[in-house]
Order: sequence, then C-alpha cells, then structure tokens
Amino acid sequence: MARFSRIEVALKMKEQGMVPLFYNGDADLGKDVLAACYEGGARLLEFTHRGDFAHEVFTELSKYCNAELPEMIIGVGSVTSAADASYYMNVGANFIVTPVLREDIAMVCNRRKVLWSPGCGSLTEICRAEELGCEIVKLFPGSTYGPGFVKSVRAPQPWTSIMPTGGVSPTRENLTGWFSAGVTCVGMGSKLLSSDLVQNKKFSEITSLVKETLALIESVRR
Repeated sequence: MARFSRIEVALKMKEQGMVPLFYNGDADLGKDVLAACYEGGARLLEFTHRGDFAHEVFTELSKYCNAELPEMIIGVGSVTSAADASYYMNVGANFIVTPVLREDIAMVCNRRKVLWSPGCGSLTEICRAEELGCEIVKLFPGSTYGPGFVKSVRAPQPWTSIMPTGGVSPTRENLTGWFSAGVTCVGMGSKLLSSDLVQNKKFSEITSLVKETLALIESVRR
C-alpha cells in the first residue's frame, strides 16, 4: 500500500518542483540511483514501467525505500492499464503516472486515494482529467507543446497544475521558460539521470546534479 496520501504527494511535487524519471532492470543498481538522488535532496522519484519484469524490480525498490529511505516517495510512470496500476499500488506505489488519459486508471487510483497524473495534450483532456479528480496533469510530450501552451491553458484556468515531461533539461534557460509559464513541477528523465551516469555508476555525479538542479529550480522560482 501507498505510505503517502495523494495530498502529501501533490504537495511534495509542488515543493520539490521536479520529478526525476528512471528505469533500469537491475534492482541493485536502482537502489544506488535512489540513494544518490536522496542524498542530493530528492524526496520523490518516478520509476518507469518499461522493461521486462519491471514489476519485480519496483517491488525491490519499494521495499528498499521503506527500509532505508523513509522520506522517499516512489511512484510508477508509463502505466497503461488499470491492472498494472493496481499491482503497483499493492507493492507500494505512492503515485501513478500515465502517458495518456485513462479513466479506468483514474477509478482504481481514486478508490485508494492515490495520486494519478495522466498525460494530456489538449485543454479538453486536461478538463476531463480534472473532472476525474486529477491534482497534477502531465503535459506529454512537453517538447511538442512548450511553455507557451502552459501559459495559454493557465490564462483561463489558473487553478490547473501542470507537469511537463519530455523537453525538460536542467539548464537555467529551459527551467525558467517552464516555471515562468506557470508549471507546478517538471518531469526529468535522461537529461538528469543519463545512461552514462547510471550505467557507469557515477553516483556522486548524480547526487551533485540532483542537488544543483533542485537549487536551480528554487532560484528560477523566485
């Protein structure tokens, strides 16, 4: 079961301003990445459901967080079915992120009061997601829409919370564009946790980059 409520998760997403995205089929390597992010100040991370036996890897990571990283809020992304969402919640997922708007996933998450963030690409989809109880909408792929889309949506709907994923990088220029447009937080995958850093086990560099990125986000928000 989730250890954190959807309200706690939504508040942490807003506070941290960034959701690191990560996948690797090696659970031990995943634990090291989690620890490196944690040491860098991250208290929330999305494990993406992409490879074979990803369920088993996540289960190990969830247990590791419970035992060793008690403040880490770990969730799962790239979920495309209610069955997968239910499984991951059973083994400790604190939030569910989807690439598309799926009402069946909304229902199973809402029953357990687990935050879900659907990928949306139009104002109609965003409004429907909010009608279904979505707290933070995922804008995907962010690179296709850009900060201008966020600004246009929030003009008539200032209550809408948006998290772009894709097209986000840990640079001042990029992050200033997104946060100036009004995003609540950003999802960041390979631009933050690159295959080079992960596969070559450059954990101290991961820690430094996470710490620097969080500081940069705090700076551009001022």
